[in-house]
Amino acid sequence: MQNGQPSRTALGAAIQRAAHQTLDGAGIFKDPFARSLLGQEAGVLIDAVSVDPAQRQMRIFMAARSRFAEDCLDAAVSRGVRQVAILGAGLDTFSLRNPHASLGLRVFEVDHPTTQAWKRERIAEAGLATPASLTFAPVDFERQSLAEGLIAAGFQPAQPAFFLWLGVVPYLRRDAISAILQFIASVPRSEVVFDYSEPLENYSPERRANVAAVAARTAAIGEPWLSYFDPSELSKDLHERGFQELEDLGLAAIAVRYLGAPKGDAMGEAGPHVIRARRLD
Repeated sequence: MQNGQPSRTALGAAIQRAAHQTLDGAGIFKDPFARSLLGQEAGVLIDAVSVDPAQRQMRIFMAARSRFAEDCLDAAVSRGVRQVAILGAGLDTFSLRNPHASLGLRVFEVDHPTTQAWKRERIAEAGLATPASLTFAPVDFERQSLAEGLIAAGFQPAQPAFFLWLGVVPYLRRDAISAILQFIASVPRSEVVFDYSEPLENYSPERRANVAAVAARTAAIGEPWLSYFDPSELSKDLHERGFQELEDLGLAAIAVRYLGAPKGDAMGEAGPHVIRARRLD
């Protein structure tokens, strides 16, 4: 992020979610508020991504990661979880759609103070009310403690919790990621869904240049990719932290689950992943 400016990548993700509603008929993920938070420029922003066919894979991945995360959250609520922390919330709209509010699910949105203030302005400009079940917790992940920020907002660290952490991990340094995972693992029966990128060397030479170009574009707007993970190494790390149950979806597995691709195609090349890690105790 550039000083004093809200996250550009948070806006980009919001555009892709809104574009999915229009260009893909919300086939994977329904988000009726995605367009509203983009304001009057929504049409122009969506049109800009619609003219580039290369944007489709990114759009489908972002829709799938949100669908996967919220499906996992639904299952957690059915097991009795009543608090969810959305880390790096950006313009995510789950708190506005919360289907479990009547069951007492509390939503804690954690984000950089500047981005969070920008989002609150967007909500107000859209004529939407901040739900009673939502609490904002401003935290700069690189400089502040997630635990302190959440607890100050009313989060109960001794109670089971679900952590939704999308579109953030690649932009954090390894030490910040480790500290966040350490806190999540300290919460009983905790569960987290996050996405990550594989190292460039895992990609075929044909695709490596394209991925490097995407990374260069985010760096140019002040939000460089700082961390990459090899799937096998990440799985080992999460198990060592106490997460007994893991589910990791790459692009091929996403295509099988959400796009109807044949199961035989589930083995694919390197790419972005969305992973679920759960403590059973």
